[in-house]
Amino acid sequence: MCTYLTEKTEIFGSAKGPQGWFNVDTATIYYDHPFFTPLDHSLNIDFVNEKDGSPTRVAVELSAESARDLVQKILAVLESGETAHLQIGTAGGGVEAGGQAFQIETASAH
Repeated sequence: MCTYLTEKTEIFGSAKGPQGWFNVDTATIYYDHPFFTPLDHSLNIDFVNEKDGSPTRVAVELSAESARDLVQKILAVLESGETAHLQIGTAGGGVEAGGQAFQIETASAH
C-alpha cells in the first residue's frame, strides 16, 4: 500500500551531483516504494534547488531503521558541535549564534 505521505521543507545548503556542487533550497521527504533500494518501502529524501528551477537533485533512499539512526546521529552531532563552538567562542570573549555576534564580558577575580 502506498501512503503518499510527503513533507516538504525549505533548507539552506549545498549538494554534490553528477555535474558538481549546487545550491539546495528544498528537501522533500516521503515514505514510499524506493526506486533502487531493495526494500518494499523506504524513507526517501530529495534535495533540490526549486528557486532556480534546477533539474538536478540528490535523492536518498533509507530503511526506516537507518533513517531513525541517522536522525539521532544528526541531532547528537549538532548538539556537540554547537556546544563546542559556543565554548570556543566564550574562551575568546565573543560568541556567534544564529548569525548574530555577541561579546561576553567576564569579571576577573582580584
